Amino acid sequence: MTQAISATSDALAHAESATTFRKVTARLIPFLFLCYVLNYIDRLNVGFAQLHMRSDLGFSDTVYGMGVGLFFIGYLVFEVPSNLLLEKIGARKTLLRIMVLWGLASTATMFVSTPVQFYVIRFLVGAAEAGFLPGILLYLTYWYPAAHRGRITAMFISALPIAGIIGSPISGWIMNNMSGVRGLHAWQWLFLLEGIPSVVVGVIAYFYLQDGPDKANWLSEQEKALIKRDVEADRRLRESKKQKNFLSALRDPKLYVMALLGFATYWSANAIAFWAPTIIRGTGVSSIAQVGLLTALPSLGGLVSMILVGRHSDRTLERRWHAAGAALVSATALAVLPLFFGSTAGAVALLTLCGVGHFAFVAVFWTIPPSYLAGSAAAGGIAAIGAMSAMGGAIVPALLGWIKTTTGSLGLGMYAISAVLVIAVTVMLLAIPASALKGQRST
Repeated sequence: MTQAISATSDALAHAESATTFRKVTARLIPFLFLCYVLNYIDRLNVGFAQLHMRSDLGFSDTVYGMGVGLFFIGYLVFEVPSNLLLEKIGARKTLLRIMVLWGLASTATMFVSTPVQFYVIRFLVGAAEAGFLPGILLYLTYWYPAAHRGRITAMFISALPIAGIIGSPISGWIMNNMSGVRGLHAWQWLFLLEGIPSVVVGVIAYFYLQDGPDKANWLSEQEKALIKRDVEADRRLRESKKQKNFLSALRDPKLYVMALLGFATYWSANAIAFWAPTIIRGTGVSSIAQVGLLTALPSLGGLVSMILVGRHSDRTLERRWHAAGAALVSATALAVLPLFFGSTAGAVALLTLCGVGHFAFVAVFWTIPPSYLAGSAAAGGIAAIGAMSAMGGAIVPALLGWIKTTTGSLGLGMYAISAVLVIAVTVMLLAIPASALKGQRST
C-alpha cells in the first residue's frame, strides 16, 4: 500500500513538473527563437551581399574574409563583459542593448564604400552582438535543470537552421530583385531590410521577458517553487564536484577543451554560413535566387538532426559521443566536398550532410559548459568559452579568403576545417570524462 501511494505521488509530481516546464517553454522559447533567427540572418546575410558587393566596391576575397573575421574579433573582446553584466542587470536590459545596437550596426553596413569602412562596421556588429548566445544559454539555466537542457537548447538553437531556411531564400530574392530600386544596390537593401527587425524585437524583449522565474507574473507561486526546487537541486549537484567561481574555472584545463570544441564549431559554421553561396554559385548556378534556395538545404537537414540528436542526448544524459559523432559526420562531408566543386548536386548534397553534422554538434556542444560549470563560474565561464570559441570565427574567414585568392579554390580550406573538427572531438573525448557532465534526471 505504501509503495502504491509513493508511486502515485511520484507520478503526480512528475506530471506537475512536466506541465510547468511546458508552460515555461511555451512562453520563452518561441520569442528567444525569433531573436536568434534575426541574429543569425543578420550574421549570414553578408555571405549573399558579397556576391555583388565585392564587384560593386572592388573588394577581393581577402578583403571579404578579413571583414567577416573582424566581426568575431569584436565578438571576442566584449563577450565576457556582456555576460557578466547580464548576471548583474538581467536579461531584459541586456537583450535590449544587444539587439538594438547590432540591428543598427548591421543596417549601417549599407553605407560602406571602402575596405576600412567594411572592417570597422563588421567589428562593430560583432561587438554589439557579443554576449547574445552565451547570455541566452545562461538565462536558460535560471529556468531549466540539466535534464531538460539538451532538448531546450536544441529547440532554441534550431533557430540557426531555420534562419538559413528562411533567410537564404529571402536574401537571394532581395539580391536578385532589388538592385537599382530607389538608386540603391541590392546588397544595400539586404542590410537595410534585414537589420531593422532586430531593433524592433529588441525593444519588445524588454517588455516581454522577465529576468527569472521569481518575477514571472504568469507563473503561480507553486510553479515558481517547483522550478526553483529543480534548478537548485541541479545547481547543488554541479557545485558539489565542479568549479564554483570564475577564477577557479579559468584555472581548469577542461574549460579550454570546451573552448577548443567551440572553436571548431565556428570553423564548420563558416563553411555553411559564409561560403556555401560562393561554392554553389561556382558549380554553375547563375541565378542568385536559386543559390538562395539551394543554400537553405544544409539548414533544413540540420534542423532535423539537431532536434533528433538533442532529444536523444537528453534521454540518455550523454553529451560527449553525441557531439563527437555529429562533428565527425561534418568533418567527413567537408573532406569529400572539394571533389565535387564542379557538381551542383554533389556540392549541395555534401553541404547538406555538413549541415546535418554541424547543427547537431552545435546543439549538443552548448549543453556541455552549463553541465560542467556552476555558481558564478557559469556566467563568466560560458562567456569565456564563447569568446575563445569566437577566435575560430575570426581566423577561418580570413584564412579561407586568403586561400581562395591565392589558389583560386576553397579545397585546402575544407581540408583544414575537417582536420580541426577531428582534432577537437578527439581531445574532448580524452580530456573530459563522462562523469564530469552527469546531470540530475528530472522528477
